[in-house]
Amino acid sequence: MNYTLELNTQDAYSTVVFNTIVFDSFKVNIVERYTGRMNFQPKLSYALFKVRTLDNEIIKTRDGNGRVKIKGDHFETYQKLIKVLNSYAYKNKLMNVKEAQEDYVHFILSLVIVNYQLN
Repeated sequence: MNYTLELNTQDAYSTVVFNTIVFDSFKVNIVERYTGRMNFQPKLSYALFKVRTLDNEIIKTRDGNGRVKIKGDHFETYQKLIKVLNSYAYKNKLMNVKEAQEDYVHFILSLVIVNYQLN
């Protein structure tokens, strides 16, 4: 499955970060909220995601919600993966960038499969 990973920050001092993974037939919007100062060791407070069609229509979860909050062990794993994507080594291509992106995308895709009924 082809995908495009878009890692975005709204503002240098914003505590909200928006990431998007665009697949062939849908996209996943990931919202991260941080506490503390963004320029000095910000702490990830929570992360949530929602699935949309390419026309920006929100797809409901199996429970009928529009979004899913990442909790528990999944949140710890998410923190480790996003830490890699925000690292010096990743940004300066001192590591295998493609592998780091694939780990992140596969993790998010596994959460999508568990929480959504995709046709």
